[in-house]
Amino acid sequence: QVQLVESGGGLVQSGGSLRLSCAASGNSFNVYAMGWYRQAPGKQRELVAVISSDSSTNYADSVKGRFTISRDNAKNTVALRMNNLKPEDTAVYYCKAELKIVGLRANYWGQGTQVTVSA
Repeated sequence: QVQLVESGGGLVQSGGSLRLSCAASGNSFNVYAMGWYRQAPGKQRELVAVISSDSSTNYADSVKGRFTISRDNAKNTVALRMNNLKPEDTAVYYCKAELKIVGLRANYWGQGTQVTVSA
């Protein structure tokens, strides 16, 4: 069984920084694209940033220049460094990874971690 476990959320003041981490664990899998999504109350889940297996990245316009996604392929982890946080960044942040297990590729999600930015 494969799990994605996130950590690093919390409460921070506007202009502050946080770093989120996500680790994939389990037996016998390959990791492809990894990314972070977020969902604010009353809103749909949206893409924040994604990083491919060759480390090419893509960001939502709202976080460009403030957030940085990175990955460690040896450890099957993905991180999101968030700088200059704004109240509108408040949301539950979810890690997503495309994994191949026993020949089947599918998307897996973490449980989510709360990020709250106070004004």
